[in-house]
Amino acid sequence: MRRFVPTVLLVCVLISLASPAGARSAWKRRIDRYTSGRSISVALMDGKEMLYQHFSSTRRVPASGQKLLLSLALLDVVESGLRINTFASATSVDAGVVRGNLWLLGRGDPTVTGGGRYGKELPFRPTRLGVLAKKIAAAGITKIRGSVMGATSYFVRDWWATGWKSDFPSKEVPIPTALSFEGNRRDGRHIADPEKRAATNLTKRLRDEGVVVRKAPGAGTPPSGLNSIAGVSSVPLEAMMRFMNRRSSNFFAEMFGKRLAVETGRSGSIAHGADTIEAWAAKRSVDVDAYDASGLSYSNRVSPKGFVRLLEYAEEQPWWATLRSTLAGADQGTLEDRLRGVKLRAKTGTLTAVSSLTGWVWLTETKSWAAFSIMDSGMYKATAAPIEDKIVREIYRNAR
Repeated sequence: MRRFVPTVLLVCVLISLASPAGARSAWKRRIDRYTSGRSISVALMDGKEMLYQHFSSTRRVPASGQKLLLSLALLDVVESGLRINTFASATSVDAGVVRGNLWLLGRGDPTVTGGGRYGKELPFRPTRLGVLAKKIAAAGITKIRGSVMGATSYFVRDWWATGWKSDFPSKEVPIPTALSFEGNRRDGRHIADPEKRAATNLTKRLRDEGVVVRKAPGAGTPPSGLNSIAGVSSVPLEAMMRFMNRRSSNFFAEMFGKRLAVETGRSGSIAHGADTIEAWAAKRSVDVDAYDASGLSYSNRVSPKGFVRLLEYAEEQPWWATLRSTLAGADQGTLEDRLRGVKLRAKTGTLTAVSSLTGWVWLTETKSWAAFSIMDSGMYKATAAPIEDKIVREIYRNAR
């Protein structure tokens, strides 16, 4: 017996070392093969447990994954039900007569329309200047002795960020102005004077309502001492964020980035919106380099490990379910024709030779949501997306 017991113990130890329980899980080994030899970083987190990592601390370009960082910071600052207002104001009104100019003041609503095609492209009710004209008339205004003027204030009128390609303002994102009009586009081209165009449309709408407008419309910096006459509001922020994230709207993102800056006491510029995202992440001990809100900048940086830590923070907040609902599911939005049959909510990111996929995926084995981030470089989307999808499917089916 004295010889037999040690022999049995040795055999048991050897068996345990050779068994699957003592080895790296098969699903992890399969993901290892997908990432092998490629510039890919992966992080998967369930609760506080990191389930899988592959170069997860490597900071990479998130591309439009930056919109998810924006969404996290924005929902932590403002209510998801926020409605963005657009006002008509004047310094002096007497017996229904505006004695000077009528000022059209924007606060960052990206959905303002004069009844053109743009409003029909949105999956929700846009903010209509025709409705504002009716409200102005209903308020008893019969005559404007001056002009309808579009305000160029509230946001900085900047249209550039570090890390952007030179053609991005003309091709990828219209100028993000506090007072927008028709998505700040005309016939497919980005315009530089949305405030004046909004004023021109409102002038026409007011005249249709029988209001006399004496002078031609214009744009400029409004005076102090304005009093509101009437206003219109956007749909709730949640609906607009859903459009931004599922369609990956650069315009909506930069508009909301500027509004985020204003909400936190900064001036409404692209750079300050990015600074606010960076500062928000830093407060949660995650190192982010942010230069815009849309993700167009090749200078933006975040690691997958840091990203999932921020997503885990979100899971503890009352707005988590709202945020998750704004992201595309399988075969939706920018995930069209991808990951059919997989339960997930995620944000894609694409730039030249840069790709990312970040969000939450359902773990079939544990019946729970897990935060994940896959970020890669050196591959075009056609190569990167199938690899990302294989990794997510593996997680969905087998991670535990």
